[in-house]
Amino acid sequence: MKMKTALTIAGSDCSGGAGIQADLKTMTMNGVYGMSAITALTAQNTTGVTGIMEVTPKFLEQQLDMIFEDIRPDAVKIGMVSSAPLIEKIAEQLKKYNAENIVVDPVMVATSGSVLLETDAVTTLKLQLLPLACVITPNIPEAEVLSGMKIGNESQMCQAAKMLCEAYGCAVLLKGGHSINDANDLLCVNGEIRWFYGKRISNSNTHGTGCTLSSAIAANLAKGYSLEESVGRAKDYISQALGAMLDLGKGSGPMNHAFDLGGEFAKTKK
Repeated sequence: MKMKTALTIAGSDCSGGAGIQADLKTMTMNGVYGMSAITALTAQNTTGVTGIMEVTPKFLEQQLDMIFEDIRPDAVKIGMVSSAPLIEKIAEQLKKYNAENIVVDPVMVATSGSVLLETDAVTTLKLQLLPLACVITPNIPEAEVLSGMKIGNESQMCQAAKMLCEAYGCAVLLKGGHSINDANDLLCVNGEIRWFYGKRISNSNTHGTGCTLSSAIAANLAKGYSLEESVGRAKDYISQALGAMLDLGKGSGPMNHAFDLGGEFAKTKK
């Protein structure tokens, strides 16, 4: 039986809790063969990002050619891409190979507060990459940047999601939290809203949760689940991972314990 495949296009996190590392572990845990095209190397941990070294657009193109020409992905997850030329190259390659089940996590700011997306790249992201997506997965601050509106309650979440859905012709999973609700996310498909309710888990190990959620969605899309089923399964996965309350290390910042959602959950799942 042929194993389903998924590709992550994102930055590397040397601490292993977010980015490419979290994506690949999550894809493996969700039963697909994971591949990666790295957009940048980062020096980071749960407390912040101290350095970003981008690959060249040409090298990113070579990575994507090697993947699509040999092991075609059934789904593609796109995470951290910090500059316009790299975004342009990704869009070009995805169109070249008619990629399917594209999940875009518009990473702009790390959980620690470090800025990861250059200002001029936001326009390129909007014009070239978001219209190719099957679903985008912004959090509240990212949705505010993309929509240009302030989001302070669930009604405004619905308004922003519908605006983005119409503007880019894709589904929108707008992640809750940020003092608006108790970890409830909403999915907007063709202007129709469905809420995915969740209970906030008191766990400081949240480094990489956004990467993990979008990667789990891509993995389930690759396996043939509908978008709604994929979101539901991904949300269940990350809730169980956070609920395991595993502790890996102690940092010096506000998130004292880095939690490797993809790998460490495997040790607790029976």
